[in-house]
Amino acid sequence: MSDRRVVIVTGGAKGIGYACVRRFYEDGDRVVIADHDSEAGQAALDRLGAPAKQVIFVPCNVADKLSVHNLVAQTLNSFGRIDVLVNNAGIILKGGSLDLSVEDFDTVLSVNLRGAFLVSSAVAKHMVQILDDNDDRSGRTRCQYAIINMSSVNAAVAIPNILAYAVSKGGLNQLTKAMALELAPYGIRVNSVGPGSIKTDMMAGVAEDQKTLDMVLSRTPLGRIAQPDEVASVVAFLASGDASYITGECIYVDGGRLALNYVMAKKE
Repeated sequence: MSDRRVVIVTGGAKGIGYACVRRFYEDGDRVVIADHDSEAGQAALDRLGAPAKQVIFVPCNVADKLSVHNLVAQTLNSFGRIDVLVNNAGIILKGGSLDLSVEDFDTVLSVNLRGAFLVSSAVAKHMVQILDDNDDRSGRTRCQYAIINMSSVNAAVAIPNILAYAVSKGGLNQLTKAMALELAPYGIRVNSVGPGSIKTDMMAGVAEDQKTLDMVLSRTPLGRIAQPDEVASVVAFLASGDASYITGECIYVDGGRLALNYVMAKKE
């Protein structure tokens, strides 16, 4: 059991986060579901049906430093180490520069960007301490540590009425690059994944509105909304030894959206 990796997934109770939890669990890893919603977190545990020795739930507000400290402490108390962090926790509040309140702007950035920084910083310090204490310079051991941030296509393009979300994801990509450079000497890899249109609660209304669905598909060359598992597969790859020479990158899981400089014609 001790040779299995320990993975923290923030925002792990639903959607892409839960898909990541399930993927790591199925791969044999020990997983910590971190989420601010205790009811949803317990429901995720029940749905997964995993033994407590392999998956636990820890309530966590990633924007709160004390809550993050508790997350790391409970993870270490339960599993003894941390090998992989997936910063998936995120929120959207609608509004642009003319109508978005300062409070809502701050709320989005506190979760999406400050939260990722707080958890990444706490986990990276643990990883570095382990490497220094063991004086471990072996490539195999050093490449086992990975941080993956959940970005978005909105880090590269923008929708005006989700201004704070787009800003937070752009900042998250820069956080990814800066931390990747800082942690590279330790062999700790930091990357991000940028989903496009994924079938989650955030997209729940789209499939029910044909006009909106047509609009979404018109900007998606593959012509469909992706499943959360498809994002989780890329996260699992970036956390694996197969991605041992990849750091500071963002892989977009967007069905070709960012490559498109027009709209796709609807097939009759």
